[in-house]
Amino acid sequence: MSPGRLSMMELKPAYDVQDTSSVQRIQHELWPLDEVDPKKAKLPCCLVWTPLPVVSWLAPFIGHVGICREDGAILDFAGSNFVNVDDFAFGAVARYLQLDREQCCFPPNLAEHTCKHGYRHAEYGTAISWDDALQSSMRHFEHKSYNLFTCNCHSFVANCLNRLSYDGSMGWNMINVAALVLLKGRWVDCLSILRSFLPFTVVLCFGIFMVGWPFLIGLLSFSLLIFGWFLLGTYCVKNLLEC
Repeated sequence: MSPGRLSMMELKPAYDVQDTSSVQRIQHELWPLDEVDPKKAKLPCCLVWTPLPVVSWLAPFIGHVGICREDGAILDFAGSNFVNVDDFAFGAVARYLQLDREQCCFPPNLAEHTCKHGYRHAEYGTAISWDDALQSSMRHFEHKSYNLFTCNCHSFVANCLNRLSYDGSMGWNMINVAALVLLKGRWVDCLSILRSFLPFTVVLCFGIFMVGWPFLIGLLSFSLLIFGWFLLGTYCVKNLLEC
């Protein structure tokens, strides 16, 4: 073999070393998270939920949601041009769900998306880390007016998940964010369950006692009306609930 030339067998170990180094670098960027501690409201990379005053008393499936940074601090869109940082509005966390950062897309450049959306994800706003995506969404919602029916805390969380392209999806919205927390979320403790459902139970029993079964029909109609509005605005009337 002539000097200066290398065989494929000699080159392969060098490529293997480079590939291994690249994988280790990427894995190092996703540094280990602290343990989830709901009692201290430290929930790294979690979605969090708590009941809303009055509204949850009538429809217990409706609540206030937020998303947590890697250090466990809670971010939630709590009012017009205002995103709370580590001060969850409307009380302590009642339910939480930790998300997997491995299911996010953090492309180093436009050509290295791990999600299927590519340039669409780039145009929407990619991020190099979990906290970077949340920071971008915070800046976006600091110029938004809060409205319970069109632009609320669920909109903020959905925006974060779309920037992350979480689970390979950019179709996160109010409905599937609420469903994700309600169907897969874990209760903090028994007191959280009591705090979430006791007011609704009291209102229900009092209403039936005072008004009778028509109250139950009215309450069910209210819940269906609310659910129908969000369903219609999300899937039938395009851009109605986008903010």
